[in-house]
Amino acid sequence: MATSGVEAQDKYRSYLHGEEEKNTKWRFGAPPNYDLVNRLFEEGRTKIWPPGSLEEKVQNLVKSWEMEMFHKTCSDDYKSLDPNKYTFSLNGRKAVTLEEKRKLGGGYNSLLQTSLPEKLRGYNPAEETVDSSHRAFVTAFPRGFALEVLRVYSGPPVIVYKFRHWGFMEGAFKGHEPTGEMVELFGMAAFELDEKEKIVKVEFYFDRGELLGGLMQGASLDSSSVEEAATCPFLKNTG
Repeated sequence: MATSGVEAQDKYRSYLHGEEEKNTKWRFGAPPNYDLVNRLFEEGRTKIWPPGSLEEKVQNLVKSWEMEMFHKTCSDDYKSLDPNKYTFSLNGRKAVTLEEKRKLGGGYNSLLQTSLPEKLRGYNPAEETVDSSHRAFVTAFPRGFALEVLRVYSGPPVIVYKFRHWGFMEGAFKGHEPTGEMVELFGMAAFELDEKEKIVKVEFYFDRGELLGGLMQGASLDSSSVEEAATCPFLKNTG
């Protein structure tokens, strides 16, 4: 797994700064700042992997992939994956290409697809855009949604790992008051790399209800509070 491109500005993500990124098209006009979520990660992680270990390399690869998926708008700027070969699937659903993934709304929307009836969804990806979904989660998690790899079951070319995401609900979410409590999400994923160590296939397995259930425990907000909470100036500061 390639580790080149890691700059001093971020300890965990490649392809974020440096000469190779000077023409990168960023979703919010500039590279994201991960200082807050890096601090959350370091304070709350349950594993500290040795430098250079397979687990550390996988963890950094996933963070780099996640950053590119959420923040780079042009597929030509992706460096952790091959956009011409890449496919994504969630919980055993039919794999989709990068273009098909964008049509699902990208970002959180592609990760929260569901077959639930619309009235039971709580969060409905069919009604969200890539920007509105990002705004919803960044508002709920102003310090970010940290990621750690808990275990790596196999190394490249097919990487299978267990992960943990967590954050503190310190902002409103879809009409629900912030609780200040930790919200966690556990799951499994498989990343397949090609001969150039680019990601060509991603599979995720997790229960979206584990995430959304934690975000919907707060009391209901009135409509004026919901509108105010939806305005977030910190979209670049994300996990």
